[in-house]
Amino acid sequence: MPSGAGTSHSAPPCAWADPEPGREAQADFGRMGLMFDPASSRRRVVHALILVAVWSRHMFVWLSYTQTTADVIEGFEHAWKFFGGVFPIIIPDNLTPVITKADPTEPRINDTFLEYSQDRGFLVDAARARHPKDKARCERQVPFVRGRFFAGEDFVDLAEANRRAESWCALGAGMRTHRSTQCRPAEAFRSVEQPLLLAAPASTYETPAYSEPKVHRDHDVEVARAIYTVPGDRVGQRISARADSKTVKLYVKGELIKVHPRQPPGGRSTDPADLPSDRTAYAMRDISYLIALGRGHREAIGAFLTALMDHPLPWTKMRQAYRLLGLVKKWGGAHRGRLCPGTGSRGGEREPGRAHARAGQRSRRARQGHGRRSAEERCPRPVLTPRL
Repeated sequence: MPSGAGTSHSAPPCAWADPEPGREAQADFGRMGLMFDPASSRRRVVHALILVAVWSRHMFVWLSYTQTTADVIEGFEHAWKFFGGVFPIIIPDNLTPVITKADPTEPRINDTFLEYSQDRGFLVDAARARHPKDKARCERQVPFVRGRFFAGEDFVDLAEANRRAESWCALGAGMRTHRSTQCRPAEAFRSVEQPLLLAAPASTYETPAYSEPKVHRDHDVEVARAIYTVPGDRVGQRISARADSKTVKLYVKGELIKVHPRQPPGGRSTDPADLPSDRTAYAMRDISYLIALGRGHREAIGAFLTALMDHPLPWTKMRQAYRLLGLVKKWGGAHRGRLCPGTGSRGGEREPGRAHARAGQRSRRARQGHGRRSAEERCPRPVLTPRL
């Protein structure tokens, strides 16, 4: 048997060359431990977002209770202020708030974080799943931060813990002599890497919220507890929605189809052009449209609708107006004058609808026994006379 046949041997270790200064930073989330939360009056798990400059090994730590996309973006925003600039390339772990679907060649990046990276001008190069060596510079920093900073400390709240973490990164971990580089990370970063970074953001980033609502039968969707109309016949379909503090944008397969002003929870933004033409008047409570529709059939019907809608709450009379327009459609032009008393050439006559109703009442009374003759009255018995 050849030597090594049927056996597996790991590849010999190989040192990875560091990139050029100011090019890459690696990011990872790690569990630190429990901390008392004054807002909820209980102890909660604290996670740390750790960013490490690959060349100088200078790092930044941001603590949070949750691992949402908003928490990650907030941590990155504080990191850019701490470093004084933006790294062109970020190598994150497969965090769910950052990477929606892990893939060695084509990972799916979270829409919110992708928009944030484009706004800040850095490229996301996600590490492969279950390959910790892809971010080796940051992987070993999680137990280091847990043991050297968090363990055994008592913090008042999360804000105070983040202030102390930033001070520890600058004066504690940043001023130690790194074993691999044999230099102090903070000094190496300030002298070589910091001038090579992208410009630091001048304003605070506003994190948008993405969702995939379903179009209801009323041709609207719910985004952030508010209602927005959707153009076209897309009832039952899923669309993409982006909401920020000012606008709500609706997309279908990446194509922008509608922009609404942002409404507070419980609000509604309705564009009549988005609704079907046969439902717009009812949805918008358009009284003038109903009156014009009646005048299109006959001037007298329009006058009757005008008098009907002369009410402090005219939309409460819309059902009567639709009922009248329905009768016009049912009986046609030959009976238009009879539908509204006093409005046609034979306005003094009774309405056909009421006459039919009275006839129906009489027939129901007859069936219930009112005025019904007995069996003897309907079929009298013959009188038998005796024979002589």
